[in-house]
Amino acid sequence: MEIEKLDNALEALLFVSGDGLKLEDLMDSLELQKSELNAAIKRLKEKYSDKCGIRLISYNGKIQFASNPEYAEIVSAVLNPIKEKALTSATLETVAIIAYRQPITRLELEGIRGVNCDYVIQTLLDHNLIEVVGRKDVIGKPLLYATTDEFLKRFQIESIKDLPDYEQLLESIQVISDTEKEQKGLYNEFELPEEEEAPEFLQGEKIERIE
Repeated sequence: MEIEKLDNALEALLFVSGDGLKLEDLMDSLELQKSELNAAIKRLKEKYSDKCGIRLISYNGKIQFASNPEYAEIVSAVLNPIKEKALTSATLETVAIIAYRQPITRLELEGIRGVNCDYVIQTLLDHNLIEVVGRKDVIGKPLLYATTDEFLKRFQIESIKDLPDYEQLLESIQVISDTEKEQKGLYNEFELPEEEEAPEFLQGEKIERIE
């Protein structure tokens, strides 16, 4: 396939799909060699760089179009002024620990953080940043949690193997969180800060564990 036609075809596929496309599927469907696909991806990443509003991101053997983080505030303000969710420090810490210790159980996580993690875990599950990947072979068979592709996409990490050091990851996540929190007038629906009480409609209610 001609280079220009291949690049245009990939652009069309990525635009229509909206989700991540597996490199293996693209090679099979388009009858491409890995080197041909990698070269096309490199060209598209160069095309969608600098101040361009679109980025081509790679993660976990997939590629996908995403918006340029530099314009996150504008995108959020226009498309999602009410439902934008900011990550609290508790959530940041929890997802970072899971990323480095995965797979990990709730009790192991609570042992590290020193606080109950039921609410934070459920919040991360609800937003598809973590998932259940099995059960640990110990008494009680507790659930094991790990990060998802959505985590990789949200924090711009190509693969779990490419995780930066712990402090650098926290700093990277905090930058994204701070951008979200700067949306003035937005209600933080992502998580209740630990120092605040639950809203009145939740007081007295028991938050069920998924174990």
